[in-house]
Amino acid sequence: MPVVPHAQLEAFSQQLLLAAGVPAENAELTARMLLAANLRGIDSHGVHLLSYYLKQIEAGTVHPTHEGRVVSESGACLSYDGENALGQVIARNCCDHAVRLAKEHGLSIVTAREANHFGACFWWAREIARHGMLGFVFCNASTLVSPWQGKQPKYGTNPICLAVPPCGDDGQEPFLLDMATTTVAANKIFKAFINQQPEIPLGWAMDKEGVPTTDTVAAYNGLVSPLGGYKGYGLAMMVEILCSVLGGGALPNDLGGIRFVTKPVRVSHCYIAVDITRFMPLEEFNTRMLALTAIMKATAPAFGFTEVLMAGDPEKRLEAQRLASGIDIPEGNWKDLTDGAARLGVSVPVV
Repeated sequence: MPVVPHAQLEAFSQQLLLAAGVPAENAELTARMLLAANLRGIDSHGVHLLSYYLKQIEAGTVHPTHEGRVVSESGACLSYDGENALGQVIARNCCDHAVRLAKEHGLSIVTAREANHFGACFWWAREIARHGMLGFVFCNASTLVSPWQGKQPKYGTNPICLAVPPCGDDGQEPFLLDMATTTVAANKIFKAFINQQPEIPLGWAMDKEGVPTTDTVAAYNGLVSPLGGYKGYGLAMMVEILCSVLGGGALPNDLGGIRFVTKPVRVSHCYIAVDITRFMPLEEFNTRMLALTAIMKATAPAFGFTEVLMAGDPEKRLEAQRLASGIDIPEGNWKDLTDGAARLGVSVPVV
């Protein structure tokens, strides 16, 4: 398994995007945010996604130079048409609009349609939160999950994300929740399949008949398990309403997916920004947030555990380790990236 230094892997990813026709600023953004996911241990949303993005650009199902456009703006509400641009480009533009409108109105909601996969949600919620705001980010996704009590894929992993502003001694946010409304992100199953991992943990997925399975191939061709059964189904529908229904985008049955190059992905996003200073001084909020964190972490750990953590803590610790030691890239994912480099005439770093 290659271990690649962070800076080297980011530069390689950027070169791949540039060779595919992505403008320099957008190539840098996309590479940087994918690597940020790897650094935090969210490998399912890291550089391995790049091989999918490149194939979509080559097939013409993602446009490498589009930026999207504002469809309408009314008060604190904005509707955006991604025009099939890279998901990261759409997300950056929508975050900028969300922050701008929240500064003016106290809060804002921005929806985007005709969009693409934008990587891990945490990056975009954090971009909003760094302006002294609460950042909420949601998106719908290609159909991999069955409604509760069904056995046909009708909706996606539909993640939910909330970030608070950075504060405290480490200069990072004390709470950063980024979770799929399924037991795991679908990309964890795809990653296991690409790397020929024979089994996955029980509870991750079901086969085509809706029966829980640990067989990776059956899971890849089957269904992702909803989080908490009917509760995950309900949360996923909430995300679907905020994204595709409210945003005027494609409903689940009309979506493509990052694994496919025959049709556009067409997902929808939703970004909500809340200006904390409309409620209290930011310093007061930060103090209260750190107090809440301290209360939770003071909990006596259960049997088998040594401490209680907050959302985002494990990722912050792993980020420090990987910045120092490099990023492990499984053989199957590395082959996909080097195959893309060969097609595009990009030199592969020596590892």
